Amino acid sequence: MNKSFRKLVLVSAIVTSTLGMSVSTQAALPFFGDSKKEVPTLAPMLEEAMPAVVSIAVEGTQTSRQQVPEMFRYFFGGPSEQMQERPFRGLGSGVIIDADKGYVVTNAHVVANADEITVKLTDGREFTAKKLGEDEQSDVALLKIEPDDLTALPLADSDKARVGDFVVAIGNPFGLSQTVTSGIVSALGRSGLNIGGYEDFIQTDAAINRGNSGGALVNLHGELVGINTAIFGPNGGNVGIGFAIPSNMMKNLVDQIAEFGEVRRGLLGILGNNVDQGLAEAMNSEFNKGAFVSEVQPDSAAAKGGIQAGDIIIAINNKELHSFAELRAKIASMGAGAEVELTVIRKGEKLNLDVVLDDATKNEVVAEQIHAALQGATLINGADADGNDGVLVSEVAEGSPAARIGLREEDVILGVGRQRVTNVMEFRTAIENTKGVIAMNVRRGNASLYVVIRQ
Repeated sequence: MNKSFRKLVLVSAIVTSTLGMSVSTQAALPFFGDSKKEVPTLAPMLEEAMPAVVSIAVEGTQTSRQQVPEMFRYFFGGPSEQMQERPFRGLGSGVIIDADKGYVVTNAHVVANADEITVKLTDGREFTAKKLGEDEQSDVALLKIEPDDLTALPLADSDKARVGDFVVAIGNPFGLSQTVTSGIVSALGRSGLNIGGYEDFIQTDAAINRGNSGGALVNLHGELVGINTAIFGPNGGNVGIGFAIPSNMMKNLVDQIAEFGEVRRGLLGILGNNVDQGLAEAMNSEFNKGAFVSEVQPDSAAAKGGIQAGDIIIAINNKELHSFAELRAKIASMGAGAEVELTVIRKGEKLNLDVVLDDATKNEVVAEQIHAALQGATLINGADADGNDGVLVSEVAEGSPAARIGLREEDVILGVGRQRVTNVMEFRTAIENTKGVIAMNVRRGNASLYVVIRQ
């Protein structure tokens, strides 16, 4: 055995040790070739994993608002804004997670505003996909294609991922055919990137470029660790800092989409911030990371579960927490009614508390967040006098834009155009997908009427 080959075997043994495997080096990095030219390779694992990663092509129409110069409005009249529509095409990646049901997961931004979605497999077959639902806040979408002889990726427990684990990114960057890059897990629990509303990313140095969005981050067993979603780099290029949505978080979200057509987000009902050394010392705690609870909302899941202001939450379901943002993202990805165990430090004592999460979608929503014309109204999930689920207008400020278009307190919105809506989340999606005039079907007492928003 020559010197260079002995070094290669040693490196392979170190890889096995780093991953904490009890299997042989050959199982982690199989060897191929004759006795004189054996080399470690990931090819056998990739041959099984790559058919589960697909290319996604989308077509749709984007609507943009353009301000009309005041001079033109003075001479010719008309609105202060003009709406322009233009067709677009886009490319991305996706991962088959259930071969029997034809479920494909990707990023919400890959299929946003798409009228047509085409999924292409590595064997050349193409399928028209139906979008079952999406969650823009966490950038996850679930598609369905015909379950015809598909290959799915098994899911890893992303909570067991460690910094230094070897990972492989599979996707379709820049519209090229399937591409594989390798690296390690660079960091865990990344947040504060302003990529989405709920961030708990796995960071990796495996090269991720445009078009990789929605692709797979897999471990050396060919298991899905995360969904590639974002990169840091000049002009959108790779500089060794990529981010993936953990597989556990993704699974929680798509299970809800598959069952309900939406994410019924869990809610704990606390305010707080990250724990640092100064805060830990002030609270006489030996833990300098976790989630500090500054306020517990009355009658919330946290209050009912025994959480108190001043507690430091250090673990959820026996999984260590690094920050308040990580706690927020994990709770939000769990469904309403989920039971969680929180480990807290209170006055130097460690306690385990069981909490049943509330439904975040039941909270009141300031309607202006959905559309400017609804400013002054407050919305909440509700039902009309006949028990039909809809969006209840719980409050309308006098003289507000919402009042001027005709909304009244106790109105129940049952539809937008021809689309039925049963909750605030569906109402928001319907408004966002409506082009031009928005006609809201409203039940007022025993009367049915339409309230119109002219854009």
